Amino acid sequence: MAELGAAIARDYEGREPLLVSTLKTSVFFLADLSRAISIPHALDFIALAGYDGRGSGASGVRLLKDLDTSIEGRDVLLVEDVVDTGLTLNYVCKTLSLRAPASLNAVTFLDRPYRRLVDDLPVRYVGFTVPDEFFVGYGFDLDERYRHLPDLRLLKR
Repeated sequence: MAELGAAIARDYEGREPLLVSTLKTSVFFLADLSRAISIPHALDFIALAGYDGRGSGASGVRLLKDLDTSIEGRDVLLVEDVVDTGLTLNYVCKTLSLRAPASLNAVTFLDRPYRRLVDDLPVRYVGFTVPDEFFVGYGFDLDERYRHLPDLRLLKR
């Protein structure tokens, strides 16, 4: 975490980035990351849900909770728990880019680049590249269970 925080602090020196986290999984990562970033920064949250596909939302994602802060002219850093196919991050990026941020990048705790369906994602910082396994703990859950575990664990079914 210290390395990610130091890289972000170095890259955003002299600016005050807004870290935007998706609820609920990314909150644990956001808390630790925020403490590791030595420059002033702000936090905000969005909540997303899967889309049932019966409407016009081709991305399969819909916004449940929007930002409380305007991002116009701000440096925005999306804080993700995991980036897999990239469809969710792509939806968030397209949605937020319409609001004219000064910059829009992402940091992810876990990355699975071999599962990407979207190529041009602004993933600038990666904690760990992981295999295609199911993890619980540290915010990751199975039916809202195990999220509270203090560390990341591989779930064996």
